[in-house]
Amino acid sequence: MGLIREPLDVDFVVDPRPLTKDEKRMISDFIKADKAKRKSKNLSKKGTYTQYKE
Repeated sequence: MGLIREPLDVDFVVDPRPLTKDEKRMISDFIKADKAKRKSKNLSKKGTYTQYKE
């Protein structure tokens, strides 16, 4: 893995402002929904077995 160089005509600036309550809630809701989706996806595959016929 190498060094990522910044293009000459582009500036990458990070604004370290605090999140608002609404932004925190939106991020939290997204994370909860994503975890639930991943959990349900793993549960549906658990215990399945496919037998191959030759």
